[in-house]
Amino acid sequence: MAQRVFITGIGIISAIGSDVSEVTASLKAMQTGIGSLTLIDSVHMDKIPVAEIKATNQELLDRAAPGQRGYFSRTALLGLIAAQQAITHARLEMAAPWRTGLISATTVGGMDGTEIFYKSFLEHPSRGKISRVSGHDCGDSTERIADCLGIKDFLSTINTACSSSANSIMLGARLIGQGILDRVVAGGADALTLFTLNGFNSLMILDSQQCRPFDENRNGLNLGEGSGFLVLESETVVNREDKPVLCEIKGYGNTCDAYHQTASSPEGHGAFLSMEKALDVAQLSPGEIDYINAHGTGTRNNDLSEGIAIERLFGKNIPPCSSTKSYTGHTLGAAGAIEAVLSVLAIRNGWLYPNLNFAVPMHELNFIPVTDFRTGIPIRNVMSNSFGFGGNNSSLIFSQF
Repeated sequence: MAQRVFITGIGIISAIGSDVSEVTASLKAMQTGIGSLTLIDSVHMDKIPVAEIKATNQELLDRAAPGQRGYFSRTALLGLIAAQQAITHARLEMAAPWRTGLISATTVGGMDGTEIFYKSFLEHPSRGKISRVSGHDCGDSTERIADCLGIKDFLSTINTACSSSANSIMLGARLIGQGILDRVVAGGADALTLFTLNGFNSLMILDSQQCRPFDENRNGLNLGEGSGFLVLESETVVNREDKPVLCEIKGYGNTCDAYHQTASSPEGHGAFLSMEKALDVAQLSPGEIDYINAHGTGTRNNDLSEGIAIERLFGKNIPPCSSTKSYTGHTLGAAGAIEAVLSVLAIRNGWLYPNLNFAVPMHELNFIPVTDFRTGIPIRNVMSNSFGFGGNNSSLIFSQF
């Protein structure tokens, strides 16, 4: 990259906490956010665990945008809360003469509202609030967040399934690196919906218990909801404003293996190439990675594919590795950004996160994930993986500054 890119602010809301402080407490206590579904009326309420944020849309609105007019989808509200935190953390002034962009990712958009509307509308055409449909498209949440934050220079919405928000961060870093923008608020948000719950259930990849990434007896994933955002700023901005820096985005890689609509290639080709590309961009060797925040969904296919790719790239010297989805559930389009925030915290605090619920090593792999919360670990470089349906694979490298 022609211009170095630094992270100066982070924000997060998930099932394990509504801000960085609460999330940190849950991480240290090894407390998962996976439990019963309570806010959506579903036949799966008592059968399929999820990582749900225990707040109604009205409660989220009162926190994120009190007094704002118009309809906000749950996705938009979650995204706005995390983005506001990141901006406050970075002490970002919108009046400053810097070209500022917002890149937000989502896969479900405003489906939560659309589902409610059509249920009423199909019962009787005179029922249902049409305003709920207005937030359906994925771009609506980006525009809502941008309007509330006052960002106007550049807006973009990304949907590449579960790698979406990792790609938001990657695009933001590239735009800054090439001198097109000076600052980017990048991340993503996704809310739980009936569509995603029923859709993933039809694929038979949802676990009826808490997920067990990289465990021999893993049986699927747990869906979650939430949002993560990071403030990315150029080296020029950081130097001129004397900004405190959390870490640097050192490398990134994206590949498309196109093996299957929903499954990763058994050999992990795409995952291997995205990690290899990220190392190449960062100009780092595999031995310089101190922690891997794995995609680690808990499905039979993904964990084996990713594990094979990790062993191929790192050989016998695999760094500490774990999946934090055992805490937050799989938040789909928000996963990459939420895990990016956790990666930043790992570097800043010297933390390694446990892979909750792990018990039995996979017989195909030669490594096991971290199983306890570790502190005081010197962490210079973290690799964070996000792999999506359709074979869209992304790896990010965050480095100590």
